[in-house]
Parts: sequence; C-alpha cells; structure tokens
Amino acid sequence: MAQTTAPARTARPQGAPRRPAATRTTPRSGHIHGLDGLRALAVGAVLVYHLRPTALPGGFLGVDVFFVISGFLITTLLLRELGRRGRINLPQFWLRRARRLLPALVSVVLVSVSLAAAVGGDLLVNIGRQVLGVLTFSNNWLEIGAGSSYFAQTSPLLFVNFWSLAVEEQFYLLWPVVLVLLLALTRTSRQRVRVALTVALVSAILMAVLHTPGEDATRVYYGTDTHLFGLMLGVALAFAWASPQSVLHSAVWQRWRQPAALVALGGIGGLMTVLDADAAMTFRGGILAASLLTAVLIAALLGPGSLYQRVMDLRPVAWLGQRSYGIYLWHWPVILILTELLPATTYDSAVSWTTRGLALGLTLAVAAVSYRWLEQPVRREGFTGVWRRWRAALHGTGRRAARLLAGTAAVLVVTTAVAVATAPDESRTQQQIEANEELVAASAPTEDGQDEAVPADAAATGEGQETLPVDVDRSLPTGEEITGFGDSIMVTSAHGLTHRWPEIALDAKSNRQWPDGLAAIEAALAQGTVRRAVVLDFGTNAGVDEQVVRQSLDALGPERMVVVVNLYGGSYWIPEANATLAGVVADYPNAIVADWYAAIDAAPEQLQSDGIHPDIAGGHLYTEVVADAFAELADRLQG
Repeated sequence: MAQTTAPARTARPQGAPRRPAATRTTPRSGHIHGLDGLRALAVGAVLVYHLRPTALPGGFLGVDVFFVISGFLITTLLLRELGRRGRINLPQFWLRRARRLLPALVSVVLVSVSLAAAVGGDLLVNIGRQVLGVLTFSNNWLEIGAGSSYFAQTSPLLFVNFWSLAVEEQFYLLWPVVLVLLLALTRTSRQRVRVALTVALVSAILMAVLHTPGEDATRVYYGTDTHLFGLMLGVALAFAWASPQSVLHSAVWQRWRQPAALVALGGIGGLMTVLDADAAMTFRGGILAASLLTAVLIAALLGPGSLYQRVMDLRPVAWLGQRSYGIYLWHWPVILILTELLPATTYDSAVSWTTRGLALGLTLAVAAVSYRWLEQPVRREGFTGVWRRWRAALHGTGRRAARLLAGTAAVLVVTTAVAVATAPDESRTQQQIEANEELVAASAPTEDGQDEAVPADAAATGEGQETLPVDVDRSLPTGEEITGFGDSIMVTSAHGLTHRWPEIALDAKSNRQWPDGLAAIEAALAQGTVRRAVVLDFGTNAGVDEQVVRQSLDALGPERMVVVVNLYGGSYWIPEANATLAGVVADYPNAIVADWYAAIDAAPEQLQSDGIHPDIAGGHLYTEVVADAFAELADRLQG
C-alpha cells in the first residue's frame, strides 16, 4: 500500500506561534492550496481560445492542464482513502463523482438544447448523438466513429467541448480498479511512478505515431488511448508525493520549486502562444510538453506556504477556479447560441466583440448560479437530500418557487426530447455542399486539347515568371475558357459560378487543401483538360503552403490567366495565409488575387451559420469577386 504520511518534521518549540493550517500542503491534508488557481489558468486559456482563436492559438492546451490536475487529485484522494481505511469504497467514489459532475452537466444539456431549438439554425444537427455521448461519457468515441472533426467543421457541434469530460470520466470509472491492482502488484512508490510514466509515454508515442501531418487530427486528439498521458503524469506525481522518500520532499526541491514554477508558467504561456492545432509539433511533443510543465506547476504547490501558492489562492483566481467546471461546460453552447441569435458580423467588428463580451459575462453568471444553487447543494447533501428539500418546499412556504422550478424543468425535458427526436442529420451548409456537388459534377471538364507545355525554366525555379509568352490570348475569358479548382468554398459557390458562366469547368471537393489541389491540377494537365483561364481556391481548413502554391502556378505555366482566391474565417492563421498568397502571386505576372476576404468581410450576412461558407447570395458575391479579378487581370495584361 502506498504511504500517505508526510515526512517527519521537527517539533514546534513551546510557546511558538502555530503556523496556520492553510499555509502548508501535505499528502494527508484535506486541501491542496493553489489548485484552484491552476484550474483558473486552464479554463481562462480555453475561454480565450474559443472566444478569439487568433489571440491564443494554443489555448486548447488548457484542457491538458485539467487532465494533469485530475490525474493527480483523483489518485491523491484514493491514496488518502486507502491510508485511512485500508480500502477504497468504489460505489461511494463513483457516487461522489456523479454528485460532482451530473448536476451541472444535465442542466447544461437541457437548457442548451432547448435554447438551440428556440433559436434555430444548425445548432441541433446530430444533437441526438451528441446528447447520447454526453450522458454516457462516450462523446469522444462517438464523434470519432461518426467522422466528425474538432478542427474543421462545416457546422460547430453544440457540445464539442464535452469530449474532454468523456476522457476524464472514463478514467474515473476504470482507474480506481486499476489502482488497487497496481498497488497489489508493486511494492514501492518508485515502481508505481515508473508504471504510470511508462503508460504516459506509450500514450504520447501513440499520439505522435498515429498523427499524420496535413490530415485532420481529431482521432489522436479525442482518443482516450492517445490522450491519456496527461492524466497518467498526474498519477505519477501523486505516487511521488505520497512517498516521504520522493524528491518532492527534499530540501533541494523545496528551495527551487518557486523558480521552477515561474519557468513552467512561462513555458506553458509560450506553448499556448506558438503552438496551433495544425502543427505536427503539437501532437508530436507539444501537448506532452504542456502536460509535463503542468506537473511542475502542481509539484511547486506541494509543501510549505509560498508566494506562488498565495498568488494561486488569491480570491478572484480561486473564485474562477472553483467554478471552472461549470464555466467549461457552459461557455461553448453559450458562444454558439449567441452567435446564431445575434446579427452576422465580421471577425473583429464591434458586434463580434459585443458577442464575445456577452458570452463571457453570461457564462460566468450562469456558472456562478449553477455552482451556488445546484452543484454545491448536491455535493453537500447528495441527490436524496436535495430531493427531500425540494419536495418539502412544494408543500411549504416556498411552494410557489418550487412549483415554478418544477414546471421549468418539465418544460426543458419535454423540449429537449422533442428537439432530439426532430433534429436534422445535416447542416444547411452540408446540404448546400451536397446539392452543389451535382453542379460541380455536371460541369466536369472533358479533354479539349488545350493543355500546353510549361517552359522548363519557369517550372524548375519555383520563383515566379519574369516574362510572359507572346501571342497568347489575354482577353477577358468566357465561361468555356475557365477551369476552377477548389475546396468547399468553391463548391458552395457553384450555383453562382455556373449561373454566370454556364460552360465553366469545375473540379472542387470539400476538405481539399493545397497539396490536394496541386495533385488535381497535375492530373488535369496530364489529361489536357485545363483551359486558358484558371481559378484556384484552397486553404480554408489548413492554411497555405507557399511552396505548394508556387508549384501550382508553375505547373499551370505563364500562358494561362490565373485567379487565386484568398481566405476568410476566424482561424488565427488567416491573415498570415492571405499575406503569403499575396506575396507569391505578386511574383507571377499572369496571376492575380481575388479578394474574397474583403468582399465577404463587408457582407457577413451572406455567410452560412458557420461563418465561413457563403450562402446563396454569398455564392453570387463570390462569383462577382472572381469575375472582377479576371477583368482586372485582363486589363493589366493587355495594357
């Protein structure tokens, strides 16, 4: 059995003042001071990431801070119980977890689904699967099985943030049983630490190996197997803290733990600033590094009181951390519902900042109410105690309020059930994509013998084209002279493109990225189906690779007129991607940028509810932007 006693300390001299209990954290103490501060750090990062991704591209690492805290805290609580009673009462452990998790979770589901049903839009797409995943704590695996994406969605899921709760709850369910077996099979804390670190390493390796750069990373991000290492690092830390012989109790660590915490805070802040969800480094060591730094932050809280501990225990910080669970649950549904409810706007307009402010304020307010009037009473009195109080209130002086509450709960349950039963399986964006795919297929190019060889020097250098070939048609192209290569933005605009140019040839598919676009261009060139004017539109989901853009323009050659459409969206990399496109295209006299960003930024009401894809009117606006670009390019080349 793991030891849970603190290392021996010298006796307090008679008459000396007693150190306040709150200034020291020991393996046996009932409260670990400063953990609420770390929870505040974690939820704050997630809030910034979801409210304004460009401000903190790696804010999603806040979830990994939560994971390490959970692994450490749950294991510490279980070891304390073993130390006091010699056994773990599994039913009581799971009941305590249910009291902690279910009140806020169920209220979020009932209120969010009911409000989404009232607001309309695409918020209820696949809500049945989401609710099932939330209530059974299997959200991550159900979404993996459904092929949904955390990183590139045509319609944001109402409960997309619940995946991490599923991972934690699966851990809560299995870990107590595994812990008992581990304690029976090992003799020392050092062995247990090694086992936990080995499992963490295997999980991190799985994430690194299974991640394919350039492809959607939802599987390795959501997977319990590939994202277990943060929890296991917390477990290893708990085992180490339970042993008096551990380095955590050494004089050296106690002397250096505050500087270590400062370095770790800086490290996590740096990772949240530089890492992003598209970088291979994120899944090949970045998330692991953030988890290791979190373990250092927790370890620095353990022991005698310190300045670091007191900062993490500041009242505003602790207040936020104590309510972090509710804040995390509520914030994403609140953001989506407000975004759907309020007028469409551009990314950093006054309205968008107002929406963010409202979302933040409502989230904090609702989480505070939930914590005070729902979560805490259930934790103190249990489900049965709260039920008895409420039943008594129905017949006492507070019966009017109790009946109002009961009626509201009944309405929410019925509304949620109806919404789940009638929810659509596809978003309006996806429906438009599927409908427009028929237009794209009907416009598929046929071999017309118009492909011409690219000059060897232009294709080889990849550094632009200094001169244009003579005797090449530079007039404004007609529809039968245009080929379009693109992703879902071009697909959703196909009705506008084919309306203006009935003879246009389109080769567009959802989720295409620039490397996919280059492959499509090369295949069409080999077949001789690329016309003298070309539209290129890729990068909506993953940004721009400068080298691939140059290769695409080189492959098309200087004899073609090329319009490259820039990007619009709330992703942090959009400004940089558009700057890259502008810089590359400037090196090619036969190419021009169609400024889709500026056009739709001035008319955000012409976007779908996802804020990225154009609606019917937006598709015609997209076409006008492309047409204007061709006209400007023709004037420039003929002038």
